Amino acid sequence: MKNVFLYLDPGSGSYILQVIIAAILGGLMFFKNFWIKVKSFFIKPKQKDEEAEAKEQEGEE
Repeated sequence: MKNVFLYLDPGSGSYILQVIIAAILGGLMFFKNFWIKVKSFFIKPKQKDEEAEAKEQEGEE
């Protein structure tokens, strides 16, 4: 049986750590944006927003 030696220099370890952190943060941002879209689908706009839009439409006429 042959011995296999594995060598990871500091640059490789740093790169692997960066990839792991980027994957975690990317996943968190994806789910954050997904959750915002889900919430905005179910939540109505506030009453003040509707009044402001009505005033803007009156001003355009």
